[in-house]
Amino acid sequence: MDLKLQTIICSTRPGRVGPPVAEWFHGFANEDGSFVSTLIDIADFNLPVYDEPNHPRMQKYEHEHTKAWSKSVSEADAYVFVLPEYNYCPPASFTNALDYVYNEWNYKPCGFVSYGGVSGGLRSAQLAKQLVTSLKMMPMMEGVMVQMPWNSLDDNRNFQASEHHENSATAMLAELVKWARALQSIRAPS
Repeated sequence: MDLKLQTIICSTRPGRVGPPVAEWFHGFANEDGSFVSTLIDIADFNLPVYDEPNHPRMQKYEHEHTKAWSKSVSEADAYVFVLPEYNYCPPASFTNALDYVYNEWNYKPCGFVSYGGVSGGLRSAQLAKQLVTSLKMMPMMEGVMVQMPWNSLDDNRNFQASEHHENSATAMLAELVKWARALQSIRAPS
């Protein structure tokens, strides 16, 4: 059975640079062949600030946007979050999307392709790693940091990865596949 990876665009703001970076990683992951990668954009789900009346652990979702998000998250064995750094933190859209569901995230590995200024979004990724552990996810030590991604866009707004981006992505994917296989047994019905 093929392992399923979701490459998730976490910024929802107009003019964001996340989609070109995510499209690069998504293509790179599919070429790597360890996973079947699907590109997911949080913005497509139009998630308002968390608005479900029941705790997400109960999975008694009332809103269609939550049901659609739950279905999407459930389909993956692993995730790569492509996220910017806003004020040293991940965007609120990322945190909100995490909060919408709970069981769907459990016992799955995740990695981060972070981007921003000189730090390459590293501070955002570090905080995000703490957040995902509360959902019983396993964040990878390896990651891809993209400094000033706007300088790596061609005239068609395609992200032009450097060798160090590709090397980092290869290392992260290798770890993700190990953890995804190992955690499948925990998620299997007993």
